[in-house]
Amino acid sequence: MKPLCLLLLGSALTTVPAHADFKSDIAAIRQVGGEGKGNPQAGTAWQSLAKGDAKSITSLLAAMDDANDLAANYLRSAVDAIVDRELAAKHTLPQADLEKFIADTKRNPRARRLAYELIVRVSPATGEKLLPTFLNDPSVELRRDAVQRLIDAADKALAAQDKAAATKEFSNALTYARDEAQIKKVAGELRKLEQPVDLPKHFGFLTHWKLIGSFDNTKLVGFDTAYPPEKAVDLAASYDGKLEKARWVDVATANDYGMVDFNKPFGDLKGVTGYAFTEFNAATALPAELRLGCKNGWKVWFNGKLLFGRDEYHRGARIDQYRLPVELKAGKNTILVKVCQNEDVKDWTKEWEFQLRVCDASGTAILAKDRPATPKGPTTAKADSKKGTK
Repeated sequence: MKPLCLLLLGSALTTVPAHADFKSDIAAIRQVGGEGKGNPQAGTAWQSLAKGDAKSITSLLAAMDDANDLAANYLRSAVDAIVDRELAAKHTLPQADLEKFIADTKRNPRARRLAYELIVRVSPATGEKLLPTFLNDPSVELRRDAVQRLIDAADKALAAQDKAAATKEFSNALTYARDEAQIKKVAGELRKLEQPVDLPKHFGFLTHWKLIGSFDNTKLVGFDTAYPPEKAVDLAASYDGKLEKARWVDVATANDYGMVDFNKPFGDLKGVTGYAFTEFNAATALPAELRLGCKNGWKVWFNGKLLFGRDEYHRGARIDQYRLPVELKAGKNTILVKVCQNEDVKDWTKEWEFQLRVCDASGTAILAKDRPATPKGPTTAKADSKKGTK
C-alpha cells in the first residue's frame, strides 16, 4: 500500500528537474512533528520534492539521516513517487549511486534498506549478489534477508535429512542473526539437533548483577529522584526503601536473552524503583555499544557518567531496543542501570526488568575477559555476602 500522502497528492505530479529549493524543502519536512506540527509546510515541500527526477533519489535518502519517523515517511513517499514515475516512463534509476549509498553503513538503516529494495526492483540479480554482504551489516533491516537465506538453506537440508548440513547452516545463521524471531527459530532448531546453544554468551548479554530495591516511584517521582546508588555505589550499604530496608543482592539470570527480573528477588511490586550494578572487565580499550531492552522507565550510567534515559512504561521491549555508544577502557568498567516500575496493575504491566549486552557496532558480542559461566536453570538470587536481605 502506498503512503497516504502519495495517494492524496500523486495525481498532481508532473516531471520536472531537480529544483533550487531542495534544501529548504528538506528543512521543512524535517520540522514535522506530532499532533500535526508542521504538516501543511511539509505537505507543500513534499509536492515539490516528489516532482524531482531519478538523480534526486539518493539525496532524498541521505536526508533521512537523523530524521524523525514522520519526516522519514514523507521522504520515503517522495522517493516512491519519483521511482514510480521514472520507471513508468522507462527511465533508469541511478543503480551505481544506490549501491554506493548502501555501502555507507553510517547512513540511516531504513534509507539503506529502501535503496536495496529499489535495486532489487530494477535488477533482482544485483540484489541477490549483494545479499550475502549484509550478513554482518549493522543494519538489522538489511541483515534479516541475508540471514533468512541461510535459514532457508538449513530448512532445505533438514527436509533432505542432511543433519550435518542443516547444523552448519543454522550455526552460521545464529552467528549473524539479530532479529528476535529468527534467533528463536534458529536456536530452537539447533537444540532439536542436540547442539549446545549459549545465547547470552553469543550475544554478550550480562547475566550477573547486583540488584537493590525498592525505592519509591509513586506518581512516577522515581525517575528524576537521585536515590543513593546514583551518588555512590556502596555494595555494603543499606538504605531506607519504600517498604523496608533496601540492600544489594546478587542476581544471576539464565534467561536466553539476558532478562534481569527485579520481581524475582523483591516481589511483584508496583510504583517502585530499583538499581542494577555490574563491572565489566575489558581485555583492551575499544569503542563499544551498550544495547538495552526495557519496557519500564530507565537510566544507564557507564563509568559514573549518565548515558541516557527514557521515562516511558510498558510500550514494549525488544533486543537492541536502545543503543548507547561507549568507550571501554582496559580493565574495570562500571555499569549502573536504574529501572522504574509504574503503578498500573493490569496483568501486562507486571514486568519490572531489563536486558543489556555489550557489543561492537555490528552487534557482535564483546565478552569480559573474566566472564562468568552462563547460569543454568531459572534466575537465581542471593543476599550480598556482607549484608543479608529480608
